[in-house]
Amino acid sequence: MNETPFKDLAPRAIALVDVNNFYVSCERVFNPKLRNRPVVVLSNNDGCIISRSAEAKALGIPMGAPWFKVRKFAQQEGVVAYSSNYALYADMSNRVMSVLRQFSPAQEVYSIDESFLDLTSFATRDLTLYAKQLRQTVLQSTGLPVCVGIGSSKTLAKLANHLAKQEPALNGVCNFNSMPMAAVDDALRDIDVSHVWGIGRHLSQHMHDAGIHTAYDLKVSNAAAMRQKFNVIMEKTVRELNGTACLELEQIRGPKQQILSTRSFGHPVRDLQSLEEAVTLYTTRAAEKLRQQKLYAGSIYVYIRTSPFRDPGQQYDNSLRLSLYVATNNTLHLVQAALVALRKIYRPGYDYAKAGVSLGELVTAGAQQQDMFHAATGQEKSERLMHVLDSINQKMGRATVKLASEGLQVRQDWRMKQERKSPGYTTRWEDLLKVD
Repeated sequence: MNETPFKDLAPRAIALVDVNNFYVSCERVFNPKLRNRPVVVLSNNDGCIISRSAEAKALGIPMGAPWFKVRKFAQQEGVVAYSSNYALYADMSNRVMSVLRQFSPAQEVYSIDESFLDLTSFATRDLTLYAKQLRQTVLQSTGLPVCVGIGSSKTLAKLANHLAKQEPALNGVCNFNSMPMAAVDDALRDIDVSHVWGIGRHLSQHMHDAGIHTAYDLKVSNAAAMRQKFNVIMEKTVRELNGTACLELEQIRGPKQQILSTRSFGHPVRDLQSLEEAVTLYTTRAAEKLRQQKLYAGSIYVYIRTSPFRDPGQQYDNSLRLSLYVATNNTLHLVQAALVALRKIYRPGYDYAKAGVSLGELVTAGAQQQDMFHAATGQEKSERLMHVLDSINQKMGRATVKLASEGLQVRQDWRMKQERKSPGYTTRWEDLLKVD
C-alpha cells in the first residue's frame, strides 16, 4: 500500500466549514438556558423536525419525524420545540459567512450553514491550527459552534468534516492533508458510502448491490467503470476520493433561472381574498430577493392546490404563467400580474392548502429588453420607489410598508403556523434583547 501522505499527492487544501445543528445553535445563542437541553426546530407549519440538538439525537428522536407523532414522548423527556425562524437563521448565516471570508480569499457558500474555503495558498502554515483559530473566531463573533474538515478535494473535505463532527477526540477539526494515506484509508473504511457527498441513501442501495459499502470501497473502484455504470459525476467522485480535485470552488455563479416563494397554509383557504393576500405576500418576498440580486423577471408563474391527502373528488390544482411586457423587479407590477393569474385559475368551493409564485426569465439590468412605449423616466421612478420601499422595511422591520392587497389584519388564518417561534433578536427592533 502506498504510504505517501496526501499532501505529497495533491497540493490542494480545501476546507468545509459547517455550523453544528445550525437552527438549534441559533436559538441557543440568544437563550443560554437551552444549552445541554434537548431542543428541536420544526419545519413550516410546525410539521416535521428539521434540526436536533445532540441531546435530542441521544433520545432517539429521528430527523424528519412528524412533530405530532413524537410530541407526547418529547414533552415527557423535556424536549424544547421551536418553530422555524428563517429570518433569524438567514441573518446568522450571513454573519458566519462574513467571518469565514477573513480566512480565505476564495469562498463558496454551499448552503445556509456550510461553506468551502480554499486554503491552498496557506499550505505553509499548520492548517490544523489555522482551522482551530477559525473555529474560535466564529464562536467568539457569532456564538455558533462549527466543525472544519480539510482535504485535497471537496469530497474529501466533506468526509473530513463528517469525522470532525463524529469523533470528539478531534475537537471539531479533521485534516486529511496532514495524515498518511493509510490513516485516511482506515478512516474511509469506517464511513458508509451513503455519507459520501452526492451519494445519499437511495443511491447507496445501488452501491451496496455493486459490492460498494464504504467510502474506501468507492475510492478503490474503477473510475471509468463507475462512469459507465452510473454517470460522469460518479467518476469525478471516485477521482476526488483519490485526492484529485475535480469539483472546483464556484467563484462566479451564473444567474439564477428562477426565484421561488411558496408556503403551505396554516389552515385550509376557500375564499379568493385570502388567496390574494397570500399570493401578494409571496410575490412581495420574491420581488425583494430579485432586487437583492439585481435581477429583473420577464415572467411570473402562479399555482394553487388543495391537499393531496383529501378525497379525490375534493382535489384541484392549477397554474398559469404570464409573460411580462418588460422585465421588472417592481413589486407593484409583479403583484398586479400575479393577481391576474390567480383570478384566472381560482375555482370556488375548494379547500386550498398551498399557493406559490415563481419569477422566471431572469435578466440583469443591461440585458433588459425595452418596450417602445416604456419611457426611461418611468423606469427611473420605479427604481427609486423600490429603493425607498426596501430602505424603510430594512430599517423599520419587514412589512412596515406593504401593499394593501396583502391584507391589513395582523394575523390571517392562511398564514403559516409558527406557534413556537422565537423572537427576531437580530431582525426586528422590538425583539432586541434588553439587559437590565
